[in-house]
Amino acid sequence: MIIGCSGSGKSTLARKLADLTGLPLIHLDREYWRPGWVEPDKLEWLAAVRAVAARPRWIIDGNYSASLGIRVAAADTVIFLDFPRWVCLWSVLCRSAIGYGRKREDTAEGCPERIDRDFYLYVWRWRRNSRPRTLAAIENFPGKLVILRSRDDVAGFVARLNRGLQNDESKKIR
Repeated sequence: MIIGCSGSGKSTLARKLADLTGLPLIHLDREYWRPGWVEPDKLEWLAAVRAVAARPRWIIDGNYSASLGIRVAAADTVIFLDFPRWVCLWSVLCRSAIGYGRKREDTAEGCPERIDRDFYLYVWRWRRNSRPRTLAAIENFPGKLVILRSRDDVAGFVARLNRGLQNDESKKIR
């Protein structure tokens, strides 16, 4: 499970890890939003997350604090991208400018990239408003908890995982 502020690179990391591990990838933004950036019914959404989390294997990226407990309970590993706010805000501003009007791979059909002041404010305030709830949700997580605080941390984590997987493969061959 990969969590962190919008713009921290959750979806990018999720794609890399899915490519390396072969695990099925679930982008919560794709599952959550309806065409035109319409939110689902809360009970319907929580039922969908329970169904996804009940699958035997997955990589899930996304926040959605109302469903965080469901995913934490089902995860064996939590990766928390705990980046400075300016990194996240810069990323979403660039993403909006570069991809404006186009649908991203990790979003739902009918949800093109847009300029959204409220979203930028959410990102700016995430450390103060959402980070404490996220930390509380993973505080007693019994599985493997990985906290990455920079793009360099993420690159090093992916490189170590890749080396470890390559070593596991070479042991199987012998």
